[in-house]
Amino acid sequence: MNRVMKYSLAFVILIVLQLLVFSNIQFSGYVNPYVYLMFIIILPLAVPSWVILLLSFLTGFVVDAFTGTFGVHTFATVMAGFARPWLLSLNVTHENTDEASSLSIRNNGLRWFFLFTLMMVLVHHLTLFYVEVFSFSGFFRTLLRAFLSTGFTTFFIVLLDLMRSQK
Repeated sequence: MNRVMKYSLAFVILIVLQLLVFSNIQFSGYVNPYVYLMFIIILPLAVPSWVILLLSFLTGFVVDAFTGTFGVHTFATVMAGFARPWLLSLNVTHENTDEASSLSIRNNGLRWFFLFTLMMVLVHHLTLFYVEVFSFSGFFRTLLRAFLSTGFTTFFIVLLDLMRSQK
């Protein structure tokens, strides 16, 4: 029960941070950090895939409800949740990782966490920005936007995890 409360609090904090702080950060329309994805990233390995997809849906739906984006964040977050087990299989050495512990810099190391976060955010952002535009007419502009936003989002997620690990 303590674990459920911990992740529920993380969910609320990340959504509030996204809505009040990070949704207001925009550099020339190219950089939009979406740190709410950290909630899906930090979930333990022991969480079943169907629960990850359900939580991904819920997370994206809440962001869509408050930003009025009509399913764009829901779709992108579910896509990231769907890709998570595959990305973990590329990245995780199960001997070093406790199945029940949160994925973090403290538990997995900075290099591992950075690479996993970068891949998750890239999947999310490519999906998000191409679904948002729903056209390939500005393909390279959208690609640049996805890459720049991926860099900033990854930076903020790693920074937030470093702050979380200091406790």
